[in-house]
Amino acid sequence: MALSQSEVLAGLAEIVNDETGIAADAVALEKSFVDDLDIDSISMMTIVVNAEDKFGVKIPDEEVKNLITVGDAVDFIVGAQG
Repeated sequence: MALSQSEVLAGLAEIVNDETGIAADAVALEKSFVDDLDIDSISMMTIVVNAEDKFGVKIPDEEVKNLITVGDAVDFIVGAQG
């Protein structure tokens, strides 16, 4: 069963919090991973792998560079669900 945008956001916020220590409530759709949340490329790859595991989706490496904001990632995950 596909998760809603808010469910994916909550799960992604939890992953970001686990990886970076950034408060989950600071992870909002409009936030940029790099500019607003200061997430480096290594942390981003860990977040991507954990998101793939948590949500059962595949995020190709060439797509990761397009995930600029949290909203981009949420939309990709929602769209990629079976």
